[in-house]
Amino acid sequence: PAAARVRALCQVAMAAAIITVCAFITVPFSAVPFTMQTFGVFLCLLLLGGKKGTAAVAVYLAIGAVGAPVFSGFRGGAGVLVGPTGGYLWGFLALALLYLLCERFCRRRVLLESFLLIGGLLLCYLAGTLWFVHLTGRTAGEALLLCVVPYILPDLLKLYLACFITLRVRKAIDR
Repeated sequence: PAAARVRALCQVAMAAAIITVCAFITVPFSAVPFTMQTFGVFLCLLLLGGKKGTAAVAVYLAIGAVGAPVFSGFRGGAGVLVGPTGGYLWGFLALALLYLLCERFCRRRVLLESFLLIGGLLLCYLAGTLWFVHLTGRTAGEALLLCVVPYILPDLLKLYLACFITLRVRKAIDR
C-alpha cells in the first residue's frame, strides 16, 4: 500500500542524507580524503537491507551528479564522479549491489553480513583503484599504497561501528 511506499521512500531519503553527512566528516589525507562515507554506506545497508540501502546509495550518487555538494569537501557534480577518486564513489554502488545480491544468505546475522560487506569493500577498493590508475597513470602498486593501504584499518573500524550500532538498533526494534 501507499503508506508502505511512502515509508520506504522516506527511509531511502534519510539514508542518503546520512551518507551525505558522513561525507562531510572529512580529514584531508593524500589523494583520497578520509571520510565517514563508508560507515554511512555500511550502516544504511545493514539497517535498511539491500534493496533500500542500494537505492539510498544510488540516490546519493545521483544527487551529487546533478551538482548538489554532497561529496567530501562539499563537492558535487558529474566531474567528481569521473575524477580520480570517482571510482571509489562508484565502488559504493558496487558494494551495495553485492550486498543486495547476497544478503539473503546472511539472514540478518551481523557476523555474516560483516564478511559480505568486507567483500563489498574489496570490490569498492578495486573499482576505485582501477579508475585512479586509469586517470592518473600511476602504477597499481602506487595507487594501492596511496589510496587503499592507509584506509584498510579505518574502514574495518567503521564496519565494526556500523555492526555495533546495527545490533543495538535491531535489538531495540525487536523489543
